[in-house]
Amino acid sequence: MHRCIKRLGQGLQNTAGTKYWLLNEPMSLAPRFWSWDHISPLQLLTRTWELRLGVCPRVPAPQATPPGPRRGRGPADATVGTMRQPAVRLVCLGRVPYAELLGLQDRWLRRLQAEPGIEAPSGTEAGALLLCEPAGPVYTAGLRGGLTPEETARLRALGAEVRVTGRGGLATFHGPGQLLCHPVLDLRRLGLRLRMHVASLEACAVRLCELQGLQDARARPPPYTGVWLDDRKICAIGVRCGRHITSHGLALNCSTDLTWFEHIVPCGLVGTGVTSLSKELQRHVTVEEVMPPFLVAFKEIYKCTLISEDSPN
Repeated sequence: MHRCIKRLGQGLQNTAGTKYWLLNEPMSLAPRFWSWDHISPLQLLTRTWELRLGVCPRVPAPQATPPGPRRGRGPADATVGTMRQPAVRLVCLGRVPYAELLGLQDRWLRRLQAEPGIEAPSGTEAGALLLCEPAGPVYTAGLRGGLTPEETARLRALGAEVRVTGRGGLATFHGPGQLLCHPVLDLRRLGLRLRMHVASLEACAVRLCELQGLQDARARPPPYTGVWLDDRKICAIGVRCGRHITSHGLALNCSTDLTWFEHIVPCGLVGTGVTSLSKELQRHVTVEEVMPPFLVAFKEIYKCTLISEDSPN
């Protein structure tokens, strides 16, 4: 055993500076990444064997900050912190067919995938925020399916469109009175990981509900991803991420006709219900009404600057 460790240790001597992900590292004992500037390959090997043998000493927090600019930190001038915020292009489509949203999303995906995958300098665009209200009823299935051929035929007979998408999750409904938000973002330029992106989307919807007077809106852990009021889901979330670039996003019920949800099991969650802002507030709430507060929440939570699509800059 000692001979194997010695050989592996010698093989790691030339890997200084490489970042390793310890899959067995307890999340409650250490940050997601170690401070790799202060750990040798042999220490990495020793730590890995400690974990496999069940030895989990307390891991000290990293003392050094990673190199490179860090926006919004330290006592620097507030103006400088604002200038360092990444920019996201805002594209408001209004009420459009769902297929038009998907087409624009694909074009932005190709654009971001063609750009160099490096951390963006100050002020560089991180992608686009696509917002719209579906013009007609659409049922969508995610990567996990959710609709059988028989169910698909039945839903189309109701006059709805049925589409299979590349997002996570199962079947859900999109239609008039619903705010669709599809951020097409390079997460590296925002300093985010996928789980943080999903949590940020939930936080945006929770913040919007709070601004509308619904203080009980909460995000719940998987498989109940989304935003809830007790056992009633008001916002569904399903995303896709490839090469750090996201697509799809959230669907928030404003004045949606909730009877469309009765023909499916939304997100595959039996025994739960759906609701809308209009139903909870007992008044008609339009997508146009919630758009400004949603954008305020998005900028605050993603720490970005929004640039209108028609802006000359």
